[in-house]
Amino acid sequence: MQSANLNVMIKAARKAGRSLVKDFREVENLQVSVKGAGDFVSRADREAERIIKEDLRGARPNYGWIGEETGQEVGEDPTRRWIVDPLDGTTNFLHGQPHWCVSIALEHKGEIVAGVIFDPAKDELFVAEKGGGAWMNDQRLRVSGRKQLGEAVIATGVPIGARSGLLGQGLRDMARIGPQSAGVRCLGAGALDLAWLAAGRVDAYWERGFKAWDVAAGIVLVREAGGFVDGITPGENPVESGDMIAAAPGLFDSVAKIIRDQG
Repeated sequence: MQSANLNVMIKAARKAGRSLVKDFREVENLQVSVKGAGDFVSRADREAERIIKEDLRGARPNYGWIGEETGQEVGEDPTRRWIVDPLDGTTNFLHGQPHWCVSIALEHKGEIVAGVIFDPAKDELFVAEKGGGAWMNDQRLRVSGRKQLGEAVIATGVPIGARSGLLGQGLRDMARIGPQSAGVRCLGAGALDLAWLAAGRVDAYWERGFKAWDVAAGIVLVREAGGFVDGITPGENPVESGDMIAAAPGLFDSVAKIIRDQG
């Protein structure tokens, strides 16, 4: 049984996804403005956020809000807020690569309690709610059972644009973990990395310097699928710190040891 809040989130994600798909089919005609080096924002992105905000704030007008394009608003209920990325994987989208998604999370008292990640190009809807498990199109999700790092595929993001100062650290991380794993994947959509981790398609994920909307929905998906999530600094809340390690239980310690080792 899905809660009323989750139903609202799913409806908004699907509605925004339909809008984005129309523009994706005509990607060469998009009116694109440059927000920063390697970090583009399109009319499609802004319209998707408008759709989501209209639906979510219409259904729960007292909740707070933080969105990639429209920033933060404090709600009458200070304990709850929506965390939204209307188009994660914008660069993929603008280059015609069908790997991008809509990401919506609900935070309650500092904890992510519900998440929806919708991949319209593949028609895959990932949903999770605290205590209710993680699902993809009505199929229950579980993280992989792998325990050997040498068999693990690990996802991450390459720092670009405003995060380019972290590129050196990111390359050092890859240089340490790459040779010990079955491969590192940089697919260009952090929210989908986490959804795929929940689905067992990748075995671990790490990233530095992201924003709350990049990962919020994915956190509850991974945890409800049986995975572990923590800050790169142990005990930190990734939504606040902007750094994360997430992995299947049998791999978390191995991945964390490598990423946390600054020597």
